[in-house]
Amino acid sequence: MRTKVFGASVPRQEDRALLSGRGRFIGDIRLDGMLYAAFLRSPHAHARIRSIDVSRAMSLSGVHAVLTCADIRKYVTTDRLIVALPDKTYRQRRDRPILASEETVYVGEPIAIAIAETPYLAEDAIAALDVEFEPLPAAADCRDALRAGAPVAHADAADNLIAAFTTAYGDVDAAIARAPHVFRDSFVTHRGCSVSIEARGCIAAVDPIDAGLTFWSSTQTPLVAARLLSEILGRDEASIRVITPDVGGAFGPKLVFYAEEAAVAVAAIATGKPVKWIEDRREHFIATTQERDQYWDAEIAVDGQGKILGVRGSLLHDHGAYTARGLTVPQGAVAAMTLAYEVPAYRMDVKVALTNKVPVTPVRGAGQPQGVFVMERLLDHAARELGLDRAEIRRRNLVPAERMPYTKQFVTRGGFPVVLDSGDYPGCQADALAGIDWAGFRERQKRARAEGRTIGIGLANSVEGTGRGPYEQVSVRISSSGIVHVATGAAAMGQSTKTMLAQVVAEQLGRDMNRIVVTTGDSGRIAVGFGGFNSRQTVMAGSSAHVAAVKVRKKVLDAASHLLEADAGDLEIEGDRVIVKGAPDLKVTLADVARAMAGSAGFRLPGGLAPGLDATESVVIDPMTYSNASACVEVEIDTATGRTQVTRVMFVHDAGRQINPMLVEGQIVGGIVHGIGNTLHEHMAYSDEGDPLTVTLADYTLMLAGMVPAIELGHRESPTPLNPLGVKGVGESGVLPMAAAIASAIEDALTEFDVRITRFPVMPGDIVAMLATAKAKA
Repeated sequence: MRTKVFGASVPRQEDRALLSGRGRFIGDIRLDGMLYAAFLRSPHAHARIRSIDVSRAMSLSGVHAVLTCADIRKYVTTDRLIVALPDKTYRQRRDRPILASEETVYVGEPIAIAIAETPYLAEDAIAALDVEFEPLPAAADCRDALRAGAPVAHADAADNLIAAFTTAYGDVDAAIARAPHVFRDSFVTHRGCSVSIEARGCIAAVDPIDAGLTFWSSTQTPLVAARLLSEILGRDEASIRVITPDVGGAFGPKLVFYAEEAAVAVAAIATGKPVKWIEDRREHFIATTQERDQYWDAEIAVDGQGKILGVRGSLLHDHGAYTARGLTVPQGAVAAMTLAYEVPAYRMDVKVALTNKVPVTPVRGAGQPQGVFVMERLLDHAARELGLDRAEIRRRNLVPAERMPYTKQFVTRGGFPVVLDSGDYPGCQADALAGIDWAGFRERQKRARAEGRTIGIGLANSVEGTGRGPYEQVSVRISSSGIVHVATGAAAMGQSTKTMLAQVVAEQLGRDMNRIVVTTGDSGRIAVGFGGFNSRQTVMAGSSAHVAAVKVRKKVLDAASHLLEADAGDLEIEGDRVIVKGAPDLKVTLADVARAMAGSAGFRLPGGLAPGLDATESVVIDPMTYSNASACVEVEIDTATGRTQVTRVMFVHDAGRQINPMLVEGQIVGGIVHGIGNTLHEHMAYSDEGDPLTVTLADYTLMLAGMVPAIELGHRESPTPLNPLGVKGVGESGVLPMAAAIASAIEDALTEFDVRITRFPVMPGDIVAMLATAKAKA
């Protein structure tokens, strides 16, 4: 009986090591003679660096080196990190320095690195540095930053506008001019952090024999890191090996290559010793990239039945001090905004401002939750004014299943048409409404009010572009021991990449996952690739693994057919052997086949086949595949304290075919909880002078296990035709609709007070203030 592993909720391959304390994170790696790094960071949002005196630090026993930008330049071809994704809309080029030299432009920017025999000595060396700063005016708020005469974030800049672009199609001005109903609102979304359990870290070691550099990093993009180190250090890429060990969470900011990584590599070369750096929690809040202060003005035009005629508006996005990735976040926000709905005309004018804050790059969702928030809030506004049920106005505008594939009238950042490839968006919403008993909520609400409780219900829809291409390389090889080895540059960071790839390969090569060894995130094992971001690894690496495994399977059966003197079509791979169907005693092991295909000197290979049992594939997929979700939530609000508690979530999702339903559910639940935290708790606050205010976990509050509500999941499967597995990405999908759905529920709970939620996070103090204002007006 052939048992499938593809589609089954098999246990995670990663768990045994992690649960038994055998996980291997950056902090667990120790090398002989290892030194430790610490960084001097700017205490100013904007300042000139007048001088740095390292003499006191260098006089400390156990301190091996203190490097400034001038020292770094002796070892590199460039002292800048040139990483910006290509885009014609940039108006300024702002690449990060490895270490700031003449000017520092945000609190937390690295200025010098100290290398010592213990982490504590390295910190002591940093404290002993004598630095003279000249504080400069700071651009702390992106709204003020674009006003005439505002302080500039960089002393050599004429202004703070780094980019401007418009995403548009159709004649939206005419649509709004003709519309019988137009509703307008302004929205604000917060700046937040990734707050992974494991902060950033890296180790660099130079081989004393061949001078090769081995670099361990808690990164989402090891092959990109290898390429950048090659360029920065002026070395052949083959002489640099980047390895990603176990990663304790990433959530987006770890896809970025950082100044600290380049500086640690230089420090290892300069000292001739392995050098290790681990980011502490305060550094995480002031130095790891963040998302996403945004200010929106938007309007929606509808007819008398609530059908959308057009959406128009503007977005002002805080870019931070440098370009550490690109325009991904504002682009993602305006692209995601209308994806779920039929919107005949659309225009969003975007301005991107430099500020003296930590650079902005994607955090889980990459701007998409913000675009969804704005669209869903507009729909709730329209429903309220037209007297329509919030679910009904959505049903009338969701892209219908019968129109799939549905072409949107704009393109991705790579220039590819946005085509919604498959799905039943109205069906997902209907399932979510039924699952939470939307129709019966008013009776539940009435009973709650009689008990003195304030509850509300809300909903939101989202569509996410997943599986960004063009490829992710995977190799599959059967060794002479019969073990199947799978290698990829895709980075495992908690989302079960190894289990997913093992399932894909096992389906073709015997279905015994215990005989499959997966290596991820090692530039020494694979030639090219990109890594983990944009919910892409199952789509891209999974597809390459599948095609490679199919090729290896064919070669195994062709070779075994000669060894068994049977037709290849009569053979099957079961566990570690190839058997003749109907005659299982006629068999040969995979190890035997692998040894035969390795060959012997002077003897012919079976069937004249090419040697080895291996294949390496880089399946190219340019179009993105679009997953979708419908979220319904219930909340309860303490009107005296403003505390909002999400009590129930009904979440229906379509990610195409599911390789492992258990893993899909885990990713979605994680995203949902992340989204609740974004909406009700997390806020990276800054002063008017650009000083970070929330730099500990006492200030920056997160979801705790006891806060997690009852979560019910529903799944639909609409396989995508765009890849051979029919899969879509799922890693970020749980986040996308949550802020909008919770805001909808809060408004519903506070209907009698006419409260409007146009920003998140929604803190208890915000609720109390809104209720006080409402009561004052009454």
